[in-house]
Amino acid sequence: MEPEKLYMGKEKVLLAFSGGLDTSFCAVHLSREKKLEVHSAIVNTGGFQEEDLEQIAAHAKKLGIVSHQVLDVTADYYNRCIRYMIFGNILRNRSYPLSVSSERTFQAIALVEYARKNGFKYIAHGSTAAGNDQVRFDLVIQVLAPGIQILSPIRDLGISREDEIGYLKANGVKMNWEKVGYSINKGIWGTSVGGKETLTSGDELPDEAYPTPVEKSGTETVTIGFEEGEPVSLNGEQYEPLVVIRELDSLAAPWGVGRDVHVGDTIIGIKGRVGFEAAAARILIDAHLALEKHVLTRWQLHWKEQIGQWYGMFVHEAQYLEPVMRNLEAFLESSQQNVAGVVTVRLRPYSFHITGVESQFDLMNSSFASYGEMNRAWTAAEVDGFTRILGNQQRIWYSVNEDNIETK
Repeated sequence: MEPEKLYMGKEKVLLAFSGGLDTSFCAVHLSREKKLEVHSAIVNTGGFQEEDLEQIAAHAKKLGIVSHQVLDVTADYYNRCIRYMIFGNILRNRSYPLSVSSERTFQAIALVEYARKNGFKYIAHGSTAAGNDQVRFDLVIQVLAPGIQILSPIRDLGISREDEIGYLKANGVKMNWEKVGYSINKGIWGTSVGGKETLTSGDELPDEAYPTPVEKSGTETVTIGFEEGEPVSLNGEQYEPLVVIRELDSLAAPWGVGRDVHVGDTIIGIKGRVGFEAAAARILIDAHLALEKHVLTRWQLHWKEQIGQWYGMFVHEAQYLEPVMRNLEAFLESSQQNVAGVVTVRLRPYSFHITGVESQFDLMNSSFASYGEMNRAWTAAEVDGFTRILGNQQRIWYSVNEDNIETK
């Protein structure tokens, strides 16, 4: 019997599907308990290979999902968000490159566009009641498609991962139950890892929880080229920025670079802890900042840091659609004209550091001065006069308040 005839009369729901435990539960629950016609879509933000997508599609079919669609938004995600996070050198709490935080918004946008085009009245997702993703999905759907109803079975039922596994087993679903012990979210800007160890404050994620085994030792040097703030070459070879990110990640991840555990405040006001692996993102942000230190003025760097912090906070807090974000992006992009050059990075097991920068716009130009040594731009007398003027108001203040100043 054709699927259209088999499900005739049922209402359709579009399920955001990754093939993991949570969305597999949602697929079965929505079909068997809610009697809905379940269709699924996986929104690829650059973390899946063709083989992965084929396996996920096959799994969707086994679960009884009527249709499954791959929506690839990787290029759009880079152009509309990642490049600005590079421009802003954005690391939340000095460690996390906002990988899943940023991609969820673009996954939600893609789901809304697909749902409206194909007449879905419902969109479902597998977010829990405790995390940030529920807000990111819900907010985008509510803003862009207020007529579409949101279904979130796991949040509504308040069930645990163990409960989900029990339900799926009872309904004859077969999966790798050891593998689903960890929640893995892949994207081009990084992979998040959640498990029992991240539910508490003191436990360490084991090496096997991370997607890339550590296989390299010793040291390795790589060079990254930037033009107008965007990564355009790797080890002297010119590539599109997305290719640079992919190639750098495949080169650096086997060093264990970019692994960390992020602890932060969730949108709903509780502390959250999650592991992540983001080799390319961490290296590119540090390399980009090192280049900026050479080619931008002190006040450009100062205001860029402020704007970058706000931009990253708004991305994290599900505010990407807020119009002020376009204003912040305009500022960040305007600062990148001279951010061009080559940055050298040395990789070691579980670490990396920047070893040097070359740029035609380098303001550390020896024709002006050499820090701590000699200069050609001013005289000793001019420095003396400058310092007297610079300290003038302080001298006045101390003179006026001389009797009230305690000496220690």
